[in-house]
Amino acid sequence: MALLQDLIQQIDDPALKERILQETNKLLKQKKFGLVFEEHLPECTPLHDVPIRVGSKVALKRGYVSDIYMVIKLDGNEALCDRRETHEKVTFQLDEIVAIAEFGEPIYPTLKPLDAVQNAPDSDLWHTLIEADNYHALQLLEYLYAEKVDCIYIDPPYNTGAKDWKYNNDYVDGSDAYRHSKWLSMMEKRLKIAKRLLNPKDSVLIVTIDEKEYLHLGCLLEEIFSDARIQMVSSVINSAGVTRGDEFSRSNEYLFFVKMGSSSPVALPLYEDWRGHTKTEKKEALVWNQLMRSGTGARRVDRPNMFYPLYINEEGTRIIKIGEPLAPTEDRRTVQPIEGTRIVWPIRSNGEEGRWRIGRENLISIYEKGYVRLGAFTDKGMALTYLANGEQKKIEEGSFSIIGHREDGSIIEGDMEIERTYIPGTQWDIPSHNATYLGSQLLNKILGEKRFDFPKSLYAVHDTLRFFVANKPDALIVDFFAGSGTTLHAVNLLNAEYGGQRRCIMVTNNEVSEEEARRLSERGVHPGDEEWERLGIARYVTWERTKCSINGENVRHEPLQGDYGTDHDIYIPDDDATLVSKSTGGPVRKKIYIKKKEPDYETMQGMKMADGFKANAAFFKLSFLDKTSVALGRQFRELLPVLWMKGGAVGKCPALENDDLPNMLILPQNKMAVLVDEIYYSEFDAELSQHPEIQAIFIITDSETAYRSMIRTYDGKDCYQLYRDYLDNFRINTGR
Repeated sequence: MALLQDLIQQIDDPALKERILQETNKLLKQKKFGLVFEEHLPECTPLHDVPIRVGSKVALKRGYVSDIYMVIKLDGNEALCDRRETHEKVTFQLDEIVAIAEFGEPIYPTLKPLDAVQNAPDSDLWHTLIEADNYHALQLLEYLYAEKVDCIYIDPPYNTGAKDWKYNNDYVDGSDAYRHSKWLSMMEKRLKIAKRLLNPKDSVLIVTIDEKEYLHLGCLLEEIFSDARIQMVSSVINSAGVTRGDEFSRSNEYLFFVKMGSSSPVALPLYEDWRGHTKTEKKEALVWNQLMRSGTGARRVDRPNMFYPLYINEEGTRIIKIGEPLAPTEDRRTVQPIEGTRIVWPIRSNGEEGRWRIGRENLISIYEKGYVRLGAFTDKGMALTYLANGEQKKIEEGSFSIIGHREDGSIIEGDMEIERTYIPGTQWDIPSHNATYLGSQLLNKILGEKRFDFPKSLYAVHDTLRFFVANKPDALIVDFFAGSGTTLHAVNLLNAEYGGQRRCIMVTNNEVSEEEARRLSERGVHPGDEEWERLGIARYVTWERTKCSINGENVRHEPLQGDYGTDHDIYIPDDDATLVSKSTGGPVRKKIYIKKKEPDYETMQGMKMADGFKANAAFFKLSFLDKTSVALGRQFRELLPVLWMKGGAVGKCPALENDDLPNMLILPQNKMAVLVDEIYYSEFDAELSQHPEIQAIFIITDSETAYRSMIRTYDGKDCYQLYRDYLDNFRINTGR
């Protein structure tokens, strides 16, 4: 095809060339080039909350969700079903089957509140966790936040063959000949929606992966995000390595950064462990200049008023007095020392009389501040140094701290306090990114036991995100493979560290482990049952971690131990080391500290984990509504959380206190308002005029003309027509 297009460009007739190009473009859309994989049967999702009716598509709770039946008759607790593949008629008990949705079918999602945690009652910031199959959740998020997301961070299943993910509700293992194409098919559907979520002008998609799928994933990203700039980073997550039989042990993974529009990593102040991952770094230090002038204009005769004596005590540790400048004709040998002192003059190495760099009054002033340092006595006097104006300014502006004074009164400066900024390279080997110490051990401490395999290091996610959102205080961050909930935890840490109200939306299913599923099934417990759902990942791991980290406690309501140590090196006493005095040769009574090689969050210095975070989070389960009931306005109560999220998830999610629908909802605490009955528009409009803080306005009306008329004065606000806006979105976007 490439050669064919080159030949077409040689056609002289513009009309003919354009016509042939159009036809070849049609062929290009029909044929894949580059990554080719099997297009699998549509994915199916069990809908445990959806009632079963005649005509419903269902599957067995304990069977394959892709083995689909159609309900043709209901009789009490029994359902007569027609199997789609064979048209075999089978009768099931209602508690044996579950309604299902296939990929591409119109769905009308909503959010069912499950729980909330509030540790910042005065804050508008609310994170959200959605329990759902992430494909349908992404469809909802597209309705809510198309082109508004600043960052998507996902850690999808790595498809290692170790039954770490399911396709159509069945584990995909290493013996499945189609496991790679199933994985790619699954990822493609989700990444296409993810692209529509991202702000095309400035946003980033970050995907972590290991060697099993990184080549396939890279090709898929190039295909879907053809206009983006893509870069891959290799990151060490376990320096000791994880043994893999007779293979090399695995110690790293990969991160793909898909940068949309102007997005790029920002230079940041990086803690010590990052310094080896940056370009050559100069160690900043104060410059102490020689007090005696050298070079041109350095003789006494050049500046006579800068030739004056310094009276220094016999020990050479203090300036006792700074004398007056000598007259040009006055002999320095006529000046006598004060008792107990020696006189130091600016005498050059060739014995010629020189001069000091600064005048007497200036030297008196800076000596009192500790900006003059004494050397050792020599046969020509003493070498003294001082801080020039520029270096003094660094001290006085706080660039360098003063950590003490020498015996001669001169300051001892600390390291440079101004934080230099860096963009690191593509090989990351950062101790705090260790998934064992700061992933598994941290999570187990919060949950009290092991409930999740291979969580990310909190600081690995924190560091990855901050290169793109540290300078975006109101960034919207989405993770639709949320797992243990590390992303929201990291976003809260970023907000605490940098300020701002970055908001995180996480999505995860509520699968139980394979072992747990087998144990529950043996006891007659099935998906959808309360006990099964309680032990699923969303409720048992992700939400528990979210609540605990925000409240600063573990699942037993005990304060979390340790500090967050994001930007701190870890030092421990070296009991085997001893400082020796140069003068006496004896030991010095000071502790020597060495940098700890393996991070331990309990010893890190920083914000205490028990303090929690000044943040709030809401926990929802994705549910589904009946299209007709929505159109008739019978499910407004159920849709209210969706409207809240579309309005920016400001303040606590509102709820109706009774079954009676109000004529309008004016919710200044949520910065949103809903006109439920359009005949009350005048009163609604008057109320809005009293609340300029309201930014999201929902109007329920069937008339497009009436809607346009009602919103004509609401310039600068986000307005939506219900229920058309909602219903049309999910009807039009079906199968996209």
